[in-house]
Amino acid sequence: MAPAHLEYLAKRLKLGFYARGQAVTRPEDGPANRFFIIKQGRVRGEIGGDQPDDEGAWELVTGESFPIGALLSRRPVRTINRAVEDTFCFELEREEFDTLLGQSPLFHDFCTRRLANLLDHALRSAQATSATRVSEDGSLGTPLGSLIQRPPIACQPDQPVGDGLVLMECEHIGSIIVVDRQQTPIGVFTLHDVLSRVALPQRDPATPIAEVMTASPLTLGPDARAYEAALLMAQHGFGHICVVDRGRLIGVVSERDLFSLQRVGLVSLSRAIARADTLDTLRGVSANIHRLAEQMLAQGASVGQITEIITTLNDSVTRRAIVLVLTETGKPPTPFNWLAFGSEGRGEQTLKIDQDNGILFHLPAGKSAAEVRAELLPIGARINQALAQVGFPLCPRNVMAGNPAYCLSVGEWKQRFGNWIDESTQQNTLNAAGYFDFRNLYGEAEAVEELRNWVLKQTGAGSRLCRQMTENTLRHRPPLGLFGDIKVSSGGQHPHTIDLKQQGLAPFVDAARLIALANGLAETNTVKRLRAAAALKVLPAADAEAWADSFHFIQLLRVRVHQRQAEQGAALSNHVDPDSLNELDRRILKEAFRQARKLQSRIALDYPL
Repeated sequence: MAPAHLEYLAKRLKLGFYARGQAVTRPEDGPANRFFIIKQGRVRGEIGGDQPDDEGAWELVTGESFPIGALLSRRPVRTINRAVEDTFCFELEREEFDTLLGQSPLFHDFCTRRLANLLDHALRSAQATSATRVSEDGSLGTPLGSLIQRPPIACQPDQPVGDGLVLMECEHIGSIIVVDRQQTPIGVFTLHDVLSRVALPQRDPATPIAEVMTASPLTLGPDARAYEAALLMAQHGFGHICVVDRGRLIGVVSERDLFSLQRVGLVSLSRAIARADTLDTLRGVSANIHRLAEQMLAQGASVGQITEIITTLNDSVTRRAIVLVLTETGKPPTPFNWLAFGSEGRGEQTLKIDQDNGILFHLPAGKSAAEVRAELLPIGARINQALAQVGFPLCPRNVMAGNPAYCLSVGEWKQRFGNWIDESTQQNTLNAAGYFDFRNLYGEAEAVEELRNWVLKQTGAGSRLCRQMTENTLRHRPPLGLFGDIKVSSGGQHPHTIDLKQQGLAPFVDAARLIALANGLAETNTVKRLRAAAALKVLPAADAEAWADSFHFIQLLRVRVHQRQAEQGAALSNHVDPDSLNELDRRILKEAFRQARKLQSRIALDYPL
């Protein structure tokens, strides 16, 4: 903060004392009227009555502040903020807090984006570290509008193909956009279309270009980022994005325009995966995903973008492996879907992955499920081995498509999910939770959506499954110690560490899954589930974003830990020693754990046992 703003703050702070067990603020006190900074002592946020809570939703220590959200929203606090020990606080009246908020942009950013503000600092630090190993040629955050090199070259759908080819030759371009009378793009005509749809079939040059174009081109707005364009290209195998403003074409961005991404290799890597003709080739190409993750971090990509791209590329590797196996074995008589469970189903993969998959099939007339299973199991087992060969280790729990327990018809999957929903014990629910994050990776999507819609109709806030999931969600508390520090393991294989997956991410994943199933939300990704719940007013939007930021930060730490382990040639692990983190990372990690406790407190209120 600027010296003048710090001086304003210092001159107006008053010192308050709160004895051990005394409530500093309570919901019944009305709208928050003071800003507190802890000078000495500890303050715990508690859900409940007047009696002290030994654990609480979170705990703040010297140097931390509260209740910012209540002050900004002009509302009462939602928790009792109680002194855990004799505590001194600096206090600022609300009117003076508002004045400082308006005067200091830095103070305003900190208050309105508390966790996001800290996460920005952590991302910049991680970016700087990665940038020492990766040269920066541009930014993945560049708006597409700034990449437009020239006015778009377009034509009407009834224009003859021959005229379009002449225009492409005169303008020295490899594609032309087809627009309607409102200048809305309806198709793209590329050199590939010239070869496959005009030259080889020997079409008449007078043929309307609408008959030979590729319909429904990819479109994004001018404020969309280069990252989004590259991801769309990688997902769909297209080389062009139409930039539209209020539906009208204003430019075209090609993969060549994404210079920085070309250096990172996202589009080229995606295409190399699609062209791999052997499993050994596919393994060599997929190995570059690790390097790409660090390059993207150096380029300024967010952790959400990085994990999404890792998942997208892993999906492509999986699909290509399936195609290569089916080329070898021949397609089975019964079509099937390849399902991903767990982190792959949620689209939250980092560099440490193993297989979690299954097969779904529609039962054809005249065949039993056992007969179809006998056809598909050898193929499923061969695909599992192929995936292991290209870099996805076999699941140690044997949750794989080559296992008869996970190669089921639609009816059998419904029966399996129905048992989990209506009859499962708490331990079975814990074991089965990741299956509810299923996602289709191969095959027609209709059967998978049929199963998802059926599952969502069976679940609800009062279902047995949700009650069991609530117990499991509240059972695993984030590793915060009695004095607000991070609790580490005392022994075992990874002494003096925490498990970023089980202790850090799982509370958010479990809570978001419960909320989604209880409210009929089809999303499987944790952050998308939280934001979808906020859109339905199931969760406060500000809280959902704080939980999303917390989840993303722990994912960021996990990516960085995996990168460091990979560089050292060590086995990838989710364990990290908090003492190995810098001060900023430890501070944000503690805040992320507090947010996890706050989310669990919300679950306890909304889904009482």
